[in-house]
Amino acid sequence: MLFPTRNDLPADARAKLVDILNQFLADTFDLRSQTKHCHWNVKGPNFIALHKLLDELTDELDEFADEIAERATALGGLATGTVRMAAAASRIAEFPAAVVEGNDLVAALSDRYAALAKSTRAAIDETDELGDKDTADLFTEVSRGLDKSLWFLEAHLQG
Repeated sequence: MLFPTRNDLPADARAKLVDILNQFLADTFDLRSQTKHCHWNVKGPNFIALHKLLDELTDELDEFADEIAERATALGGLATGTVRMAAAASRIAEFPAAVVEGNDLVAALSDRYAALAKSTRAAIDETDELGDKDTADLFTEVSRGLDKSLWFLEAHLQG
């Protein structure tokens, strides 16, 4: 479904772009909820450092989800962003509920960040090929943020 807009991108391209954006909205929203789950449940000697880091990462994912959703609506689309919609559409692997120890939790979460970062890089090219440099730029920003977050997470596993 596309709403009327004066945006000059062709309607067929906008429809494809909205689909891509909604897929990433679902993935990002799911990763956000998994990161918050980790924030609530982390255990171990690095508890406070990880608890604070995971809260910051959750906030960043909130910002990314908001930007992605707003881009979908700016293109005349509908942002499909309820928890149930995200859960049904997400490509992010479910977080193992029993994993709570700091390093195990960070490793599992790192896998999910890496998966989203990889698909985000592919979306940069896909949206650019559809003639939407603005959405490609948005995904570039998200990609940089995910890579930085992955670095922060993986630093806890090194050394």
